[in-house]
Amino acid sequence: MKVNVSFARGLLFGTAALGMLAGSSLAASAEEVLNIYTTREPGLIKPVLDEFTKETGIRVNTIFIANGLEERIRAEGQNSPADLIITVDIGRLAAAKDYGVTQPVKSEALEKVIPAAYRDPEGHWFGIALRGRVVYASKERVKQDKITYEELADPKWKGKVCIRSGQHLYNISLIAAMIAHKGEAKAEEWLKGVKANLAKKPSGGDREQAKDILAGVCDVAIGNTYYVSLMLNGTDPEQKKWGEAINVILPTFEGGGTHVNVSGLALTKNAPNKANAVKFMEYMVSDASQEIHAEANSEYPIKAGIKVHPTIASFGELKADNIPIAEIAKLRKKASELVDKVGFDQ
Repeated sequence: MKVNVSFARGLLFGTAALGMLAGSSLAASAEEVLNIYTTREPGLIKPVLDEFTKETGIRVNTIFIANGLEERIRAEGQNSPADLIITVDIGRLAAAKDYGVTQPVKSEALEKVIPAAYRDPEGHWFGIALRGRVVYASKERVKQDKITYEELADPKWKGKVCIRSGQHLYNISLIAAMIAHKGEAKAEEWLKGVKANLAKKPSGGDREQAKDILAGVCDVAIGNTYYVSLMLNGTDPEQKKWGEAINVILPTFEGGGTHVNVSGLALTKNAPNKANAVKFMEYMVSDASQEIHAEANSEYPIKAGIKVHPTIASFGELKADNIPIAEIAKLRKKASELVDKVGFDQ
C-alpha cells in the first residue's frame, strides 16, 4: 500500500510528538489526552476519534504502525506513551496479549454489548467490529449462491480458485477455524484439496483476487467482505470494475456459520492515561460510535441493532460461526505449520 509524502511526514510528526509527550510531566498527569498505537489506516478511524474528542474534550494522538506494534510497545517498556492498541485480526490481538503489553479490563459496558465469542475471556482485548472471510464468485461463470468452505476442496473447482498467501494472517485464522471444526488431520486434507484447485500460485491481496476473477484467471476466490465495499465505493475506476465482476457468497462450515474475524482494541500494560483509555473503549460500543465505525470501515457492527453498511448488507444476512475467536487464536500456530507442510504457497 502506497503512503504519500504528506502522510509519511504526518507520521513522523506524530511520532515526535508522542516522544516529547512521553518525556514530559504531561504524560503522567494529563487527564485530557489519549495516545493510541494502531495498525489501522488513520483515515479509517479518524471519524470516530473526532467524535470522541468532540463529545469528551479528550485530545487523541495516534501513531500508525503497520508492523511490529507489540514489539515496539514492549521495547518502550514502562516509558511507553501508548494507552491503547487498535488493530485487526485475532492474531494481532492475541500477539499483543502474549507479548505481555496489555492489561485486563473489567467493564460492564463492554461485556454487555460484546458477545463473549468476540472478546478475550480474561479481558485483555475486545472486538469492536466484525469482518467475514467469504467467497468472491464470478457473476458470469458461477451460478450457485451457496457454498461451504469444505466445498472449495471439491475437484469440481480444479483450476478455478484464487487466494492470497496461505500464511497471511486472514487465511491463517480461516485455516485455524477449519482445524477447530474438523481436527488437524481433516483440515490438512482440506488444505491439500484447496491447493489442488488453485488456478495460480497464491499471491496479491484480497482485491487482486477479484481482479483475477474479472480477467478470467479463476472463478472463485477467498477474501474479506469490506474489500468489496472499498472497491465498489472507492475512487479507483479499475477497482470498481473488479468489484462489479463478482458476487459475494457468505460461505459456512458444514454444521457451522460464516468465519468472522474482528477489529479490536486493548488497553496497554503501562497506559499513562488509563481512565481516558477505558472511557474510549466504552465509547466504542455506543450506538453513535458503532454507526460511525461501521460506515467508515464497511464492517459489521459488534453491537446488535446497529445499521450495517448498505453494500455489506446487500450480501445477505450474516450467520456468524459460533466458535469463540479466542479458541481459533490458539490454533494459529498449527494452521501456519499446515500451510508449510502441504506446500500451499509453493
